[in-house]
Amino acid sequence: MLDTHARKFVQPPIDKAAFWLLKKGRTANQVTILAFLIGISTSILYVLGLPIIAVIFLWLSGFLDAVDGTMARHTKTSPFGTVMDITFDRIVEVSMVVALAYVHPEVMWPLLLLSVSIVISMTVFLVVGNVSEKSGVKSFYYQAGFAERSEGFILFSIMLLFPSILYWSTLTFFAVELFTGVQRFLEAKKILK
Repeated sequence: MLDTHARKFVQPPIDKAAFWLLKKGRTANQVTILAFLIGISTSILYVLGLPIIAVIFLWLSGFLDAVDGTMARHTKTSPFGTVMDITFDRIVEVSMVVALAYVHPEVMWPLLLLSVSIVISMTVFLVVGNVSEKSGVKSFYYQAGFAERSEGFILFSIMLLFPSILYWSTLTFFAVELFTGVQRFLEAKKILK
């Protein structure tokens, strides 16, 4: 929801970073890899007991994830770049779930449910993007939903920073993801007639 409706407010610094990196000769795929490495570092930092730095790295990786897309749209998008971007995003998310489960094994079941809801929501998102004849500024149809990447980062940040409510924040994240999956599924039924 935030990615769709609030992007216009954060797009100016994303554009500045994208144009600066393009002037320096960097490619969108290079920035995708950098965002991935920083995103994976989030999990490592959390396991090492540095949750505040982990959250900073999480948001930096998210910022660079937005920058690489902007760079691609101002140069030439590549199908493999899209595959890398989406795959790396999921690996970062899964690595955070694994790190949380490692540090807090008592919350294993809610984290497992969260993983399932992410798989369901992303499956609908990717399949609709693939079979839809609609297109947008991205290289596939981007199906907006209640929870998008920003909402996920907010919820992951709460989970990383407030372990005393991890059980409930994880279940909240699970419910939000599941709702988004159902929302996207119902929208797919309307747009794919």
